[in-house]
Amino acid sequence: MKVLLVSADPKVRETMELTVRSVKRAVGAQPVEFLEATDGLQGMRLAWRYGPDLVVADEITSRAGAFALAKDLKGALPPHPARIVILLDRAQDEWLAAWSEADAWFVKPVNPFEPAEALTGLLAAPRKEAV
Repeated sequence: MKVLLVSADPKVRETMELTVRSVKRAVGAQPVEFLEATDGLQGMRLAWRYGPDLVVADEITSRAGAFALAKDLKGALPPHPARIVILLDRAQDEWLAAWSEADAWFVKPVNPFEPAEALTGLLAAPRKEAV
């Protein structure tokens, strides 16, 4: 399983890595390979190059934020098959997460175990392959 973590903040990337590692056991996934990007443009390049199963993006990411990243990946023809999770800075931005077609979102600060149930469901579901 490949996971792309997109955030300028290393602490956010570390917290989400812990969360993904905790759900890995629940879904019986093979070893997890983590890819890291510090901005949205780098995240887009890595997503298309390495085809991660899951992208976790921090809302406040320079050079194309999490919403642009999700919208570009989900809106491409064919759409990128990764599940996309956005970490929001405020609850008022939930409509933007929905608009961007993210599969799930959470408002920071996020306890590493809070999104575990949602991630377990996302990762256990069959992955949609690009056409």
